Amino acid sequence: MKHLPFLLLTAFAAAAQAQSSCASDGQRTPVALVERFTSADCENCWSDTTARPAPPRTLVLDWIVPSPRGDEAPLSAAATRDANDRLAALHRNAPTTSHTTQTPVAKRPYRMRVAHGLPFNGYIGASMELPQSEVRPVPLPVTGWLVLVETIAAGTEGTPVERNLVRNSLTRTWNGHNQLSKDEQKRLWESRPMGLGATAQPERLRVVGWVEDAQGRIITAAQSRCAELP
Repeated sequence: MKHLPFLLLTAFAAAAQAQSSCASDGQRTPVALVERFTSADCENCWSDTTARPAPPRTLVLDWIVPSPRGDEAPLSAAATRDANDRLAALHRNAPTTSHTTQTPVAKRPYRMRVAHGLPFNGYIGASMELPQSEVRPVPLPVTGWLVLVETIAAGTEGTPVERNLVRNSLTRTWNGHNQLSKDEQKRLWESRPMGLGATAQPERLRVVGWVEDAQGRIITAAQSRCAELP
């Protein structure tokens, strides 16, 4: 989405300030990223009773991959074309049932912050940030992924395990080909409005993010948590 009215962008900024506690501040860095790709045709995959809960400090995402059958597929309402983009980035084909990948996070991760504001008019403002350090600068080029997820509790909506259903995603590449601005010399940062999706429940939304180096290794990751406001 290239352009939004000025008033809408202003609302996003106000929302971010009103709910600045929805961020990764104080959260430990995940040690691994697990991604479950499920075909929109495979309703049984979603309700698979052999699925196991995520290990501690493991970030798990559920991508629903669009089906050639379109709206006739049973999970089509949750499918997103972003799932195909992510599969392409991983050099994987779309599954006919389901497929799971697991990628470790670097043992010495860089510092990363993700945050989001309040939903407004079908969108939510979200951001990711990596502070730059002269002692240990982020090795460019890197690609940041920021993903909007809806956390669905185990035992609800037909799933036996908790799921972080991907509703939207964006990527940003800092390639280092051009001289970094003064701001980018201090931090690598991206902030955009993200669509919620027609069926998402806003109160269950949060953001997760990670950064990959040129070899596809994850050098850091983070996930937001909304603290209770007084």
